[in-house]
Amino acid sequence: MKIFCVGRNYAEHAKELGNDVPEEPVIFMKPKSALLQPQTPFYYPEFSNELHYEVELVLRISKNGKYISEDQAEKYVDALSLGIDFTARDIQAELKKKGLPWEKAKAWDNSAILGKWINLTPDLLENPLHFSLLKNGEAVQKGDSTNMIFSFSQIISNISNYFSLNIGDLIYTGTPAGVGETVVGDVLEGYLEKEKMFELTIR
Repeated sequence: MKIFCVGRNYAEHAKELGNDVPEEPVIFMKPKSALLQPQTPFYYPEFSNELHYEVELVLRISKNGKYISEDQAEKYVDALSLGIDFTARDIQAELKKKGLPWEKAKAWDNSAILGKWINLTPDLLENPLHFSLLKNGEAVQKGDSTNMIFSFSQIISNISNYFSLNIGDLIYTGTPAGVGETVVGDVLEGYLEKEKMFELTIR
């Protein structure tokens, strides 16, 4: 199982971090060990002093594929969820400053949170998907799938040009504006429309 992530897929998020709006999907990966397992507590990483949340729509791949065309891409996904791509922002800033890869800031153990799955239907995909992240009961991020720079189909097709997609692979499709810091004791809740997808306490 592979975890693909899309960076800077919402223009306002790219701007809030001072990044250029990309002309093609920005892809990076997390290892399988980055996925927080169910019923496992989440602990603030010891190596960071600036942990940021990034809530994202997540796709689950249901068919093996390579060089997938955009018009066929949706046939390779069977479920949708909501997750968090945690980022050690202080580590990332130092690595970017040196022009180095930033897996240490993104791909560490348990850095990928995943909520429950919803079966993906054509009706669901035809409508805008609204999602949000609450921190201690207050909304800190709100997303709308229509504001994505690259659609689900474009993302799937682009990734498949470089990597084989396999059953069970996950795609984190990017975070909207509003990312911010979280500390020990915070409670994070993710919602897709009005349905709670996950709840996480920072320990």
